[in-house]
Amino acid sequence: MAQRRFQDRTDAGRRLAVELAEYANRPDVLVLGLPRGGVPVAYEVAQALRAPLDVFVVRKLGVPGHEELAMGAIASGGVRVVNQDVVEELGISDEALDEVTRAELRELERRERTYRGDRPPPAVRGRTVILIDDGLATGSTMRAAIAALRRLAPARIVVAVPTAAAETCEALRGEVDDVVCAVTPARFYAVGLWYDDFSQTSDEAVHELLEQARSTAPSRSPSGARDGDDAAPAAPHR
Repeated sequence: MAQRRFQDRTDAGRRLAVELAEYANRPDVLVLGLPRGGVPVAYEVAQALRAPLDVFVVRKLGVPGHEELAMGAIASGGVRVVNQDVVEELGISDEALDEVTRAELRELERRERTYRGDRPPPAVRGRTVILIDDGLATGSTMRAAIAALRRLAPARIVVAVPTAAAETCEALRGEVDDVVCAVTPARFYAVGLWYDDFSQTSDEAVHELLEQARSTAPSRSPSGARDGDDAAPAAPHR
C-alpha cells in the first residue's frame, strides 16, 4: 500500500479492510474497535468483511502533567499494563500511578455503560478477534487490550491498524497471531499526522456506529455459524 495520508477514519477503515480480505465472510470472525477513534475504522472493516462489530474499552494512563505520554493502560476485565521504562525514567510513584488508574477506571466504566448499555459483552471464546485502532504509537493501549482479551479465550487475536510506528508493529508480532499495519512510515512521529481529518470521535458517534453495525450484521448461532441456510451474505451497509 502506498504510504499516503488518510482522508479520515472512514477512508482509513476502507483501506485497511483491503489488507484484511482473507478474513472476509468467515463465521468465526469478530471485529472489536478500541474507542473512540478505533470504532469508525473498525466499522468500515466489519462492513467490508461482513463480520459483527463490537467495542473493547481501553484507557491510556497518561503521565501527570504530560497526559499525552503513556505510562501504561487499563482495559475491561481489570487488566493494567504499565510501561516500566517510562515510570522508572520519570520517577513516577506507585501512589501517582494508582491515582491515575482510579480516575481512568471511572471513565472506562462510564464508556462501557454509554456504548453497550445493558447488552452483555460479545462472545469471544473460540473466535478469531480482530482488534482495531486508528493507529499505534507506543502500543501501550493495544497491549492492554490484548492482555484483557486473552482472558476471554479467543482462538486467535489479530491486531489491525491503518498506520503505526514500524517498531511497534514488529514488537506486537510476538504477542498475537497476526499483525496488519497498513502504513508504517519511516518517519512516523504521531498517528494524527497521517490523517487529513483527525478530529475527535464523540461518544454519540461510537454509539450510532455500533447500532448501525448491529442492525446490518449477519445473524449467527452461538457456535458462530450463520443461522439459516448457506445463502450469500447481504451487501455491506454504507
